[in-house]
Amino acid sequence: MAEAHQAVAFQFTVTPEGIDLQLSHQALTEIYRSGLRSWKKRIIRLKNSVITGVYPASPSSWLFVVIAILATMYTRSDPSMGLIAKIQEHLPVSQSMSSQCQTVVSAVLFSTLLWLLLIFTMRLCLKQLLSYHRWIFEQHGKMSTTTKVWVALVRIFSGRKPLLYSYQGSLPNLPVPAIKDTLKRYLESVRPLMDDTQYERMTKLAGEFESRLGNRLQWYLKLKSLWASNYVSDWWEEYVYLRGRSPIMVNSNYYGMDFLYVTPTPIQAARAGNTIHAMFLYRRKLNREELKPSRIPGTVIPLCAAQCERMFNTTRTPGEETDTVQHWQDSDYVAVYHRGRYFRLRAYQAGRLLSPREIEFQIQRILDDPSAPCAGEAKLGALTAGDRIPWAQARSKYFSSGLNKRSLDCIEKAAFFVTLDDDVQGMMEYDPAGTLDRYAKCLLHGKCYDRWFDKSFSVVIFKNGKNGINAEHSWADAPVIAHLWEYVVATDCFQLGYNSEGHCKGDVDPSLAEPQKLTWKIPPECEERISQSLAVAQALADDIDFHVISFRDFGKGKIKKCRVSPDAFIQVALQLAYFRNRKTFCLTYEASMTRLFREGRTETVRSCTNESSAFVKALVGGESADVCRRLFRAASDTHQNLYRMAMTGAGIDRHLFCLYVVSQYLGVESPFLKEVLSEPWRLSTSQTSIQQVELFDLVNHPEYISCGGGFGPVADDGYGVSYYIVGDSLINFHISCKHSCPDTDAHKFGTQITKALHDLLDLMSPGQKEPSKTEEGRPELKKNL
Repeated sequence: MAEAHQAVAFQFTVTPEGIDLQLSHQALTEIYRSGLRSWKKRIIRLKNSVITGVYPASPSSWLFVVIAILATMYTRSDPSMGLIAKIQEHLPVSQSMSSQCQTVVSAVLFSTLLWLLLIFTMRLCLKQLLSYHRWIFEQHGKMSTTTKVWVALVRIFSGRKPLLYSYQGSLPNLPVPAIKDTLKRYLESVRPLMDDTQYERMTKLAGEFESRLGNRLQWYLKLKSLWASNYVSDWWEEYVYLRGRSPIMVNSNYYGMDFLYVTPTPIQAARAGNTIHAMFLYRRKLNREELKPSRIPGTVIPLCAAQCERMFNTTRTPGEETDTVQHWQDSDYVAVYHRGRYFRLRAYQAGRLLSPREIEFQIQRILDDPSAPCAGEAKLGALTAGDRIPWAQARSKYFSSGLNKRSLDCIEKAAFFVTLDDDVQGMMEYDPAGTLDRYAKCLLHGKCYDRWFDKSFSVVIFKNGKNGINAEHSWADAPVIAHLWEYVVATDCFQLGYNSEGHCKGDVDPSLAEPQKLTWKIPPECEERISQSLAVAQALADDIDFHVISFRDFGKGKIKKCRVSPDAFIQVALQLAYFRNRKTFCLTYEASMTRLFREGRTETVRSCTNESSAFVKALVGGESADVCRRLFRAASDTHQNLYRMAMTGAGIDRHLFCLYVVSQYLGVESPFLKEVLSEPWRLSTSQTSIQQVELFDLVNHPEYISCGGGFGPVADDGYGVSYYIVGDSLINFHISCKHSCPDTDAHKFGTQITKALHDLLDLMSPGQKEPSKTEEGRPELKKNL
């Protein structure tokens, strides 16, 4: 194989005439350029570490402080109040230097210490400023004087041109809420779900827990919060994600979609070329910390960027008791799956990133490759889709050495995974709703063996040029992947583009080595394991009922005119839809981020409240419009307050979860915590918002809108609902449930959501009802389907 020959830099043979040494100039050049690229990355990392380490000051400020101190000394004044003289007395090399040189060295040392002290003080001040959260509870458009002063101080102490990780050392630690407050809020959250007898029993359990075991467990949590950067995140990753032994496909992984109306090119290889190239451009920006730090929209408040560190070159490795997340510093290739074969596709040649046209050329080589899969290779990926223990056992027994280990290492150490899918997906004009449902379901689980679900993320390129992404959940949450995906699809269309024939732009280097086909030696026993995992995964995939709604009747524009938060409006609509669908209320999960704190991830907003249930009962019961409007306002305000509390570290569920973990470490049982942690989330919801609005000009290009993404149901008898608010006039809903539950139906629930949205808008803005356009295609956009 060509790539095997080029991997040999030199050969030598011993002959009667001596040693015959043969050097490969091309291979040595490749080694030199690859090494040069590696050293450049190390230097960039070192430089960024220095810049981030001294932030909010800059390295050049050290020189300013040194010059200022030396200047004051020459004016016969001593700004150090005698410290420079003390340093001079204790210089270890004072005997070998002149008196003037000793003074200068001592002044430089004092200046450096003073500079470090100033940096520490500035960082401490910024950390204290970022611990102020009253601003988030203030009424929109009415900023208090205190908050105005605070904003000004944050701007002053934030420095200029921060790198991606510049704020990490200044972010506050997540506080541990008072146990009394958490229990009070918990009891309020379950009141609408229990009758008087059940509620009285739960109140008694909570009281006994607080008076007996709670304070002891709380003490351990406070101790951890003083020691660790975040008292929740490591346990959350370990016990919620990595210790789960059921399939991560559907149960944990989630997906993101392509543009809803536009397919930039129908050529599969071309779309792959631009997509892969854009991914590596993003990784380059990530490694150089050139991405702007994420902030709360419309504010100067930074969000934690720690989750970005493991985005690329990362995989989840199965274990019998717990999985682990492995991350490598660098990888210059991607792993590609096509028709049962796995390939290694190098993205760099002679130290440079391949152009989109060159990657397209390499992808086309894979598509045209007629070779058959090795025995057992075609459905190998099913191991990552089934239960974790059989996968861990198979990995240890069949993939721990030799050829199989080398091929598996190639997949796991790749920058990311790429699937070249033979299916045609996307919203089609002949059946917009049905084809969108199939598209979402395909991205969630595919054929159960044509994705590598353990990789940090897998990019899927379909035969007709549509694409999508499937992400593993343990290493990061959806907003992090959404940030990457926004950049990729925008760069693909608006910066890289395609020529008139639909191919990527640029030229091809004819010396490119062919992609390397991975080879395997899989015994029959392992093939049996693969078949068993596939059966488990296939049964799970077949049970998933999925429905995607592209709701175009109205969006956040009209909702805001009602002076209501769009998120609160949708959450109350979901409560109304669920009650109409199931004739009862349920424990509702809405994901909120805690990235205002260092290493923060998520918190739960319990959206089913006393206020929302009172409103739903009033509306369904036929109360007057005035009464319903008043109750709706109360429900909306309560939800907004709960969301803000979750964001600022005053949530319920992560605190209770950590108390439970401590109880398990101590070997003590708590009937209260055991019951709380076993309660099913029958309605699990999440909003994905557009973060990089500067990348999308939706006014001039309204067709370039994404459909968002979704996830599987959390409970066997519940729904998973993801929604994506796009612009002022579009909301996309991704609804999942299970066919095996007779009480759930994704399409019926979708119909109830649509009706609830219209009913709420009619209630809050009477006389403005419009005909439904949700199930109709927009005429001006149909040509792009």
